[in-house]
Amino acid sequence: MESPQVGQKSKVAAGILGILLGALGVHNFYLGYTGKGVAQLLISVLSLGLLSPVTAIWGLVEGIICLTSDTKTDASGYLLS
Repeated sequence: MESPQVGQKSKVAAGILGILLGALGVHNFYLGYTGKGVAQLLISVLSLGLLSPVTAIWGLVEGIICLTSDTKTDASGYLLS
């Protein structure tokens, strides 16, 4: 059984993007999860910022999970470095 390859994207960068810019889904765009990124961005923008706290908490949680998880991968299946 082969272990997954380590990609070029940083786990720390993705986590920090999630914590700081999670309301806009920047971390999901960085990792290649464009569907989730678009969802977070549209929720924030189309609600005129009223639902931004919801997407900010969502991004914060994903950022923390990214920083603490051992097996986080990007959309292509590569392990984060």
